[in-house]
Amino acid sequence: MTADERRTRVREVRRRLAQEGPTWTRGFAADFPTVTVPERDCDQLRDVLISEGAQTVVEVGLAYASSALAIGEALVTVAPPRPRHIIIDPFQEREWSNAGWDLLRSAGLDAIASLMLAPSSIALPQLLTEGLVADAAFVDGSHRFHEVFVDFYYLRKIVRPGGLIVIDDAWAPSVRTALRYYERNLGWTVIPDAFPDGTLMKAAAAPRAESVPRCQAIRLPDPSFEPPFEEFHAF
Repeated sequence: MTADERRTRVREVRRRLAQEGPTWTRGFAADFPTVTVPERDCDQLRDVLISEGAQTVVEVGLAYASSALAIGEALVTVAPPRPRHIIIDPFQEREWSNAGWDLLRSAGLDAIASLMLAPSSIALPQLLTEGLVADAAFVDGSHRFHEVFVDFYYLRKIVRPGGLIVIDDAWAPSVRTALRYYERNLGWTVIPDAFPDGTLMKAAAAPRAESVPRCQAIRLPDPSFEPPFEEFHAF
């Protein structure tokens, strides 16, 4: 199968998922549109990773695989010699009945993707111990502050200096607060135009709350550094 044929196959699975939804969903009303990353944001995630020439990507959270399919399309488009997509989701089998993984398989992406059925707080240290170096990461797992903070902690050691970390639900106070620490203390820089047509979300429940992009891309510093503890900036 040629690269164009692989890309076409992935795009067709993405199109069907966006238009028809998955063949199986959890028993919650509107579960798929509630938890999945919107198609236009997935398109821009794909484009960001292509522009980066990403060859190895770590993803936290799989669910119905909308973002995973977009990442897979990016890797197939870049077409490096050894593309790698590591996905972490402890609930994929138990809670999601492998709906997302089955979609990746139908797109032929299981040839380049691997699924770790463990919490990210366990899986990410394992990847670090194995010496994995990634070009980018996409974070859409737990939205609890302490768990987002831990995801960021390990990903800054896994993603290469100058690489990208893309986050979903950047509007959530817990996610925004975790990110703020790394911006203020570790030189992370939000790329303001990475999702120019992305979904906008209210940053708080108040009617006049600021609307912010649902997804944000962050550039890691190059070279990486560890700040002196005396220079801590409150966040």
